[in-house]
Amino acid sequence: MRNHHVPILKTFSIGLPKEMTYENNKQIETAICKESVTEAFLTKDGFVGDGVADLKHHGGPDRAVCVYPYEHYALWEKEFGASLPKSTFGENITVTNMLEEDVYIGDIYELGDAVIQITQGRVPCSTINKRVGIPLIMKRMVETGFTGYFCRVLQEGIVRSDSQIRLIEKHPKAISILFGNEVYFKRPKDNEAMQSLLSVEELAEEWKGYMTKRLAKLTTI
Repeated sequence: MRNHHVPILKTFSIGLPKEMTYENNKQIETAICKESVTEAFLTKDGFVGDGVADLKHHGGPDRAVCVYPYEHYALWEKEFGASLPKSTFGENITVTNMLEEDVYIGDIYELGDAVIQITQGRVPCSTINKRVGIPLIMKRMVETGFTGYFCRVLQEGIVRSDSQIRLIEKHPKAISILFGNEVYFKRPKDNEAMQSLLSVEELAEEWKGYMTKRLAKLTTI
């Protein structure tokens, strides 16, 4: 692991779905516009007071907490010449020293009184573009693999804006979120890479299903 610095929680945000206006007064219902809070209770299904509009593509126990690395904000702001609001990507936790390349699927962290486990990379949606008015940002997140990621909750508890994030256990398979993103977005026919992802028992169920289907297609061709 390149970075031995302790993670620091920069922004803690939750929010329920509401109407968001974008472009020429178009509207969409989304929970991407989250508000900073001082504390919230984290359940297996996510933070109390947090929610998603699109239940098919968001939410569920494997995606209870959304994390985004704080370091990428400076990168995107420089690239697009725009300043980004807090929790731009609809994440609950914006954190330093937890980049996609350094975080492994199955890693376990203490977050305040709760315990969370990394499950999958985030698959960004076009709502991000609409929110910030930058049409290319989602595409760039996919290209770089700087998507952020999701966690399941192993132990419920209160999280505060000044809570510590502490690594409890690194996963022995050492399959990073960045590698997972690369397989998901760029290597649809890489049998070996998909097998190595599937070898991580803690991978999100949806991704397991997705990779299994992909592999089945490869073997029937």
